[in-house]
Amino acid sequence: MDRQPAPSLLPILRSQQQGEILALLLGDPDRELSLTEISRLTGAPHPSVYREVQRAEQAGLITTRKVGNTRLIRADTSSPYYAGLADVLTRAFGVPAVLAEALRPVSGIDEAYIYGSWAARHAGQPGRRPVGDIDVLVLGKPDRDQLYAAVSTAERRLGRPVQATVRDADWLNSGSGSFRESVTSRPMLKLTLGKD
Repeated sequence: MDRQPAPSLLPILRSQQQGEILALLLGDPDRELSLTEISRLTGAPHPSVYREVQRAEQAGLITTRKVGNTRLIRADTSSPYYAGLADVLTRAFGVPAVLAEALRPVSGIDEAYIYGSWAARHAGQPGRRPVGDIDVLVLGKPDRDQLYAAVSTAERRLGRPVQATVRDADWLNSGSGSFRESVTSRPMLKLTLGKD
């Protein structure tokens, strides 16, 4: 039995750990992880990860396979619940939530967006390989030391590199050049920083 309270972000779940574990698995369907990797990336104890994986497999949300002594887990994209649940959990507990939480205390950020391959995949655009890193556009004049410390924290939680690019606050509206065209021509996901 999980002793943590239901998360206030999405109280239909039993715990924050459940949300983070499911978001990790459903948020990147090309990624296959072991129980140990899930435990390390979420900070959840191994027994809790095992129980959540059992529940998710019984519900038809994930599939598992054994390679030697290692149990590998991945999203079951054929589940009728996959698309909707993956979107909800990823927004609540996955990449956007982790990045927003990390960037929120950084002074000088006006807005921040996820762009590039992760944002395109999140918007439903197919890709040839799992997304290796996450690109973040930071608008404003952030304290660089705070920003890079926040990015480092997010990288540890997400288990992948986060590339932060800083531009002036009005860059999306008045900027120019091929980089701006590349960023704005593809999907972008605005992070909810709660600074408005």
